[in-house]
Amino acid sequence: MTSAATSPLQQFANACHDALKADPGPKGRRQICALLADVLKDDNFIAAHLRDDTAERHMLYEDPELGFCILAHVYHGPKASQPHDHAHSWAIYGQGRGETHMTDWEKIEPASADKPGKVRSSRTYTLKPGMLRLYNEGDLHSPRRDGPTRLIRIEGTNMEKVKRFEYKAVAED
Repeated sequence: MTSAATSPLQQFANACHDALKADPGPKGRRQICALLADVLKDDNFIAAHLRDDTAERHMLYEDPELGFCILAHVYHGPKASQPHDHAHSWAIYGQGRGETHMTDWEKIEPASADKPGKVRSSRTYTLKPGMLRLYNEGDLHSPRRDGPTRLIRIEGTNMEKVKRFEYKAVAED
């Protein structure tokens, strides 16, 4: 039960917690997507949490019981990431401002601690303000930002504490 004094961030975090507590699987994550879609429409929420002085990765909330995290990401210029998954976890990217060009990857060879896995591009699309995307466990993807970008990302666990394997793109045939 939320009170009138509860901040919009805490209300959002509580609703995410309730969704995952009821169903920690894909159904609960889809509920979080619906909640995040509403947050992305809230100009006051975006202005409060995706400010110019926000770091590229800023923890807004980490759930003490379930371990999921709500993060703010603010990029002031271009930035790209290599193909990656979220190991045993999941992530939801919600575009607040700017655009993220996302590529989904098909695994050709698995990765290990000793050797990068190999992947092939399967789809590229653009996340525009208000759009979001759920990546379940093992879903390989890579974001590219060509200019200033702001997003809210929800992780199933704090990825700073998770060891992930490296993946390399192979040339298209």
